[in-house]
Amino acid sequence: MKIDDLMASSGVKFGTSGARGRVVDMTDRVCFAYSLGFLQHLRSTGAVVAGGDVGIAGDYRPSSPRIMAACAAAVRAAGCRPRNFGGIPTPALAAFGIAERMPTLMVTGSHIPDDRNGIKFNLPSGEILKDDEASIRAQTVVLPEAHFAADGSLLAPALPMEEDAAFAAYIERYLRFFPTDWLAGLRVGLYEHSSVARDAFHALLTGLGAEVTRLGRADTFIPVDTEAIRPEDVQLAAEWAAGGQFDALISADGDGDRPLVADARGEWLRGDIAGILCARELGAAAVVTPVSSNTALERSGWFDAVLRTRIGSPYVIAGMQTLRARGLAPVVGYEANGGFLIETDIELDGQRLPALPTRDAAIVALTILGGARRRGVPVAALTEALPARFTYSDRIKAFPTELSQERLAAFATGDADADRNAVATVFSGAFGPVASVDHTDGVRITFDSGEVAHLRPSGNAPELRAYTEAASPDRARDMNRVCMEILDGWRR
Repeated sequence: MKIDDLMASSGVKFGTSGARGRVVDMTDRVCFAYSLGFLQHLRSTGAVVAGGDVGIAGDYRPSSPRIMAACAAAVRAAGCRPRNFGGIPTPALAAFGIAERMPTLMVTGSHIPDDRNGIKFNLPSGEILKDDEASIRAQTVVLPEAHFAADGSLLAPALPMEEDAAFAAYIERYLRFFPTDWLAGLRVGLYEHSSVARDAFHALLTGLGAEVTRLGRADTFIPVDTEAIRPEDVQLAAEWAAGGQFDALISADGDGDRPLVADARGEWLRGDIAGILCARELGAAAVVTPVSSNTALERSGWFDAVLRTRIGSPYVIAGMQTLRARGLAPVVGYEANGGFLIETDIELDGQRLPALPTRDAAIVALTILGGARRRGVPVAALTEALPARFTYSDRIKAFPTELSQERLAAFATGDADADRNAVATVFSGAFGPVASVDHTDGVRITFDSGEVAHLRPSGNAPELRAYTEAASPDRARDMNRVCMEILDGWRR
C-alpha cells in the first residue's frame, strides 16, 4: 500500500507538518500505515535505527489515546521502541525529541473541532519539512492484516507505561532560562479550557513568581483557535478582566503550540503582534514570518532582517535556515497564530535557551509578561510602541479546499494586469483601487490605501480564511466582515 494512494482513498491528508482528517476516517489501520511510512522514511535516511526509541504524546481529544496506541503498534512493527509521554504540549515532545536525538509522533488536531484529529511527525532535529513529506507519501507499506479487525481497528491496542521525562524537561527548559523572579508580583489568569498545555503553563507561571488563578477548566474538548478567536473567548476574557484583578490572561490552543495573551483589559493580542513583541524582548536579529502577518514587523525597524514565506511552519523553518546560513543570529520565526519558533540559541542575562525550531506557546507568554515587568509597563504599553497596523482574521467553515482553489484561481492567471482587474472587479467597490496582488500563498491584495486583504484555503481543514490589515482595529474588523460576506457568496 502506497501512502499517497491511502491519502486519496481515506481522506486523511497532509496538512501542516502531518496528517489530519476526520476521526471516523483515522482508523487504527490508517494511522498505523502513516506512522509506518514515516518510520520507513527515517530508516532510509538513517535518522532512526532498529531498536531505537520513538516518542509518542497526544492532546486531550477523546480519540487521541486510541490513535496513540495505533502509532505505538506501528513503532513496534518497524522494529523500534515506543515511549509514551502522555498528554503534553507539542513543543514539549518536540524539544525532548531534539535533546534525545529521537523522532516523535504527536497526536493532535491542534485548534480544530474534536471530530477531527491528526498525527504530527517530528524528526530527531525537529519538524518534518516538505521534502520529508514527499518521501513519506512515496513510501509503500505492508500492513500485518492479522492485527486488525474488519473495521480497521487494532485487535490488541497497547500503550507503554507513561513517562514524565518530556514534561519535566519542558518545565526545566524555561525555569532555568528565565530569572527566578521573572514574573514576580504579576497577577495572571490562566484560561485552561481543554488545552494540553494547562498544567505546564501553571507550573511555569508559578515557578517564575506569578500569582496564578486557574480559569475555565473543561472536561470536554473546546476548539480554541488563536487565529480566529471565538466570540465566547472574547466575552470570557472581558468578564475575567472586568474586576481589575489580573495584569494579564494567558492561554493556548489544544496542543499548546499557539499562545493567547491578553492585557489587563482582557483584550487578546493578535498572534502576529505577540510574535513581534516576543522577538524584540529576546533580542532577535532576524525574523521569519508568513505573508499573512502584520506589516508592523517591518515598519517597527527593530530587526536587521525580515523574510516572508508561505503560510505553514515548514516554510518558516526553511526561511529561518536560510537566514542562519547567511550568518545572522539570533534567528527566530513566528506565525499569525502566535506560534513562535527559535532557530538559533538565545542568550538572556547570561543564560542560554537552546533552539526549538517548532511552534511554541509558552515562550511567547513568558517573554511578553516578563518583558513588560522588566520595562515597568503594562502589557498594553508594549503594543502601543508598535506602528498603528491592525489585523483581523476569520474563516468560512465547511468550505471545500477544491472549491477555494477554484475561486481563487480567477485571481491567479499568471497575467498581472488581468489578475489586478479581476480583483478590482470584486473588491475595489469596498476597499478602493488595487495597488498589487501577491500570490506567495493564496491571494494577498494591497490597496492604494495601504490596506490589505489576504484570502487562502486553510492547510488543516476545509475552510477558506480571510486576513485583513488596516490602520485601526475597527477598520480591519469591518474589512474582514465584508470579505466574509463575499466569500460566503462564493459557495452558493
